[in-house]
Amino acid sequence: MRLARFLTRFWADRPLALKGLVVVALPLAILLVSLSLLFQASHAEEEAEDDVRRAFAVQRDTYQVHALLAEAAAGVRGYVLTRQARFLEPYRKAEADLPPTFERLDGIIRDAEIRNRFERIRTLAVRKREGLHAIVELADARTAHAHNTSEIEAALVANKIVLDAMRQEIDRIQVRENTLLDQRLRRVEEVRNRFLFLTAISAVVGLLGSLAAVYLFSTGIVRRIGNLEDNAERLAQGEALTELPQDADEIGRLAQRLVRASALLRGREQALRESEERFRLVIEEVRDYGIFALDPTGVVTSWNLGAERIKGWTAAEILGQHFSRFYPDETRDFLPARMLQRARERGTVEDEGWRLRKDGSRFWANVVITSLHDDNGQVRGFAKVTRDMTERRRTEEALRMAREDAIAANLAKSEFLSRTSHELRTPMSAILGFGQLLELDEETLSPSHRAAVQQIMKAGRHLLALINDLLDISSIEAGATDMSIEAVDLDDVVQEVHALAAPIVATGGLSFQLEAAEPGLIAQADRRRLIQVLLNLIANAAKYNRTGTCVRLAYGRNGADIRIEVEDDGEGIDPSAASRLFTPFDRLGQQSKTRVEGTGLGLALSKRLVESMNGQIGYEAPAKGARFWFTLPGVQPAQMPQKD
Repeated sequence: MRLARFLTRFWADRPLALKGLVVVALPLAILLVSLSLLFQASHAEEEAEDDVRRAFAVQRDTYQVHALLAEAAAGVRGYVLTRQARFLEPYRKAEADLPPTFERLDGIIRDAEIRNRFERIRTLAVRKREGLHAIVELADARTAHAHNTSEIEAALVANKIVLDAMRQEIDRIQVRENTLLDQRLRRVEEVRNRFLFLTAISAVVGLLGSLAAVYLFSTGIVRRIGNLEDNAERLAQGEALTELPQDADEIGRLAQRLVRASALLRGREQALRESEERFRLVIEEVRDYGIFALDPTGVVTSWNLGAERIKGWTAAEILGQHFSRFYPDETRDFLPARMLQRARERGTVEDEGWRLRKDGSRFWANVVITSLHDDNGQVRGFAKVTRDMTERRRTEEALRMAREDAIAANLAKSEFLSRTSHELRTPMSAILGFGQLLELDEETLSPSHRAAVQQIMKAGRHLLALINDLLDISSIEAGATDMSIEAVDLDDVVQEVHALAAPIVATGGLSFQLEAAEPGLIAQADRRRLIQVLLNLIANAAKYNRTGTCVRLAYGRNGADIRIEVEDDGEGIDPSAASRLFTPFDRLGQQSKTRVEGTGLGLALSKRLVESMNGQIGYEAPAKGARFWFTLPGVQPAQMPQKD
């Protein structure tokens, strides 16, 4: 018993700084230990999730290797049969894309079994590429050596065997990766469960530490502060103060000073009554605004009908209460004092946030606090005006959530289109390849069969163009488009586009006009993508120009940029539909009787490509027809790199 009294006295006599240090350090130490455990668990979870992402990446890239080689093989077969160089495009693409794909796989494969199969796939891929290269060389030399046909057939068979072997190895890798993926997912779940367990343990330990800190704080500070509060209440009511132990710490000295301050506080009562009289001048009959007064410490001294309607308290219930009770728990300890301090410094302060009604419900409030001064410039209190802004807040929140939902839906759409397009591309290449083989024997087919083959090729090319456009748009939206920005001579590009697009324009019975305001213009752009955008715009002008006579392609300088225009003199575009021109799949004019073939992606893809090249694109309505324009950053001749 003596020991307990001794410890109590010893603790009571310690300085408040030491007590505060003990109270803060104890839960802080527990918090640091808990955070360390949580960090370790979080780090383990991140490692497990990285393993899962690598497994998905291996599956994706192995499928890409097979798809590239399959398309290359189909293209080489088409080249062998037709000797048309355009069939070699998939082969060249495979030669360009396979090395970086293998490099990515080499960097992310960790499993030994998958590593062995990957090395076999890489060896088979080298054989496949060498075989395709040899077939191309044999095809080029076939005119000089008739016996090359049998060699080509043998090489094609050998290459098919290699591709089949690769497919088997890739299937085995996928089976192994699926097994590893299941294991890694289980590991992620185990780590997450362990993380939750550690979180629970940390919460329990933190709670115990907080309880210990609260106990120390209560015995050393709070209880004695309560006694001081009782004495302050007695002093306010004019009663005798309770005698307190004369402890040696700051609270003990404060208790002694409280006795000496009682006379001074009685004098201030008169000043407070005068302040209350001043605040009764605040408007009390306004119902749409809560208007009430606070004394310099934040205690409510007046209350109008608008405040009663908004907050729910009557004047009898709230007068004499501190205005911090209107604030929720998360801001009650600091925000009321901060608002009053800012009002003292600035004269007025405005804030928006959650507030509490009498029934405990929350509402979103706009609050203005204005400091009130006497003739000497001293702050005598505050006037507070509150408005209920809950409905506006709900509207803003609904708009924000709708925007977030739209962004999420758009990302999901892009991912779906990308995956679907990749899955459709390989079988579509095979369909077109077999269709081209049938075209070679077109003379031996009946008219109905020839018409069917033509319909197959037409539909296949249309679907392949749609797939390519979908892939381009998905890549741009995902930020994965490879842009090779360089200085491009517009004269050369326009001449190339004119040669490519002239047959398209001529098919519609239109003339093709070129206008260069200034020769020798240089733009910063990706040459291939620039040609793609121009061909899209010219093809649209030719397709939709049913009543005009020409398509015009013009370019010139526009300040520091280069402006390029594609214009036709046809029927033009309905002004009410102009805002939808660059919307994917929104094909304007399809309600007319003369439907125009297309994917509905050309303008949307062109817009994204131009913006990826740091340019802008738009539409203008001339006196007759339609005019599409876009700009690209220009290059001055002095900025061109010097050639050796």
